[in-house]
Amino acid sequence: MESLGGGVYGSVGASGAEGGERREGGKRGRRPGRKAQLDKQDMKAKLERSRQSARECRARKKLRYQYLEELVADRERSVLALRKELDKYYKWNLELDQGRMPEGLEAVLQEMGIVKQEESKSFLT
Repeated sequence: MESLGGGVYGSVGASGAEGGERREGGKRGRRPGRKAQLDKQDMKAKLERSRQSARECRARKKLRYQYLEELVADRERSVLALRKELDKYYKWNLELDQGRMPEGLEAVLQEMGIVKQEESKSFLT
């Protein structure tokens, strides 16, 4: 069988006379040169963008944690205030059970409009 010198990739024979001419340099694939330098610059820019993105992500994360910590602190203050109020009402209830009028209860009742000024005087006597 004859040599397949005129194939798609050019001549593979020793003489190079049959079929297509062989290119000088003969290497296939990437050639070093300008593109490699552009790739290095592109990689440096990409690395810097990645670092900047990571810095921004950490900053957003820090702000989010600060916001959540403030939210938790506010809720804890609210819980403490409600516990204090509940304790006050519990003590008032104990005093009422003993037949005494707790301090501040009359003012709260007047504020709510449950007891009017005239009735509160008769309520105390």
